[in-house]
Amino acid sequence: MAQPETLSLAGRRVAFTTPQTGGGGGYGGRMDALLRQRGARPVPVPTIAVHAHDPDRLRPFLLPGALDPFAALAFTSRSGISAFSRALPSSHHPLSDAASALRFTVAALGSDADLLDCAFLSKLCRDAGRIAVLVPDVPTPVGLVEALGRGSGRRVLCPVPEVVGLREPPVVPDFLAGLEAAGWVAVRAPAYTTSWAGPGCAEALVAPGAAAAPDAIVFTSTAEVEGLLKGLDAAGWSWPRLRARWPCMVVAAHGPVTADGAGRLGVDVDVVSTRFSSFHGVLDAIAATFSSQKIM
Repeated sequence: MAQPETLSLAGRRVAFTTPQTGGGGGYGGRMDALLRQRGARPVPVPTIAVHAHDPDRLRPFLLPGALDPFAALAFTSRSGISAFSRALPSSHHPLSDAASALRFTVAALGSDADLLDCAFLSKLCRDAGRIAVLVPDVPTPVGLVEALGRGSGRRVLCPVPEVVGLREPPVVPDFLAGLEAAGWVAVRAPAYTTSWAGPGCAEALVAPGAAAAPDAIVFTSTAEVEGLLKGLDAAGWSWPRLRARWPCMVVAAHGPVTADGAGRLGVDVDVVSTRFSSFHGVLDAIAATFSSQKIM
């Protein structure tokens, strides 16, 4: 029998712009599953697509001993972990045995760290005791920089996306700049591609035969917001027109970084998750908003 919290969005139509399952680690599939667990009716509106690069792009960092010059491996997304893991040969260890006395840190945000399991770590080094997994208390790139501490000239490898067809959000550049300011030598590794999903990406919201109005829409990154705006423009629509069509639709952002990015693009956000280590936080915030509306 379903737990009470799984019914917190019962009957609600919730649109989400998260990229679908594929080369990007399954964000869309996870959101869809969590919504169904809560009794909601998911409305997928993926506005960006995530594709893993050819493993050869990461090959220089995956050869035996290739990570020895680095003190840390820092991931800012689940997609980066998935892409790095797929490219990592199971029979080779980028951390050499000769350097096994040195401590190595692998860092990730929130629930993304679930992917840093024994299978992943064993591909990096035979000596699992050499590797420390770091998950910052504040699951943001800024929190990750703070958790890593002073770099003192050490090198950190950052598998991050290349952005195609969209303006690169400031999240990754700011993260790399923060690492440099903290004394790290940040090395950017092309792990995957984030691109616009195309001119038809907003059809589920604006097509003449589109279903009933969503009760809410969830953005989980700034790139998704820009992708939706481009999709609306391609369909002859605009964000103000969409808001006017469905004035009661709750607009939610998965954390303050996404909310700030949406605001810079002119998209007003009603609900911002204060617990953003996983998607549960933003769905809890939406459910609380609907509950308060009933009380009023």
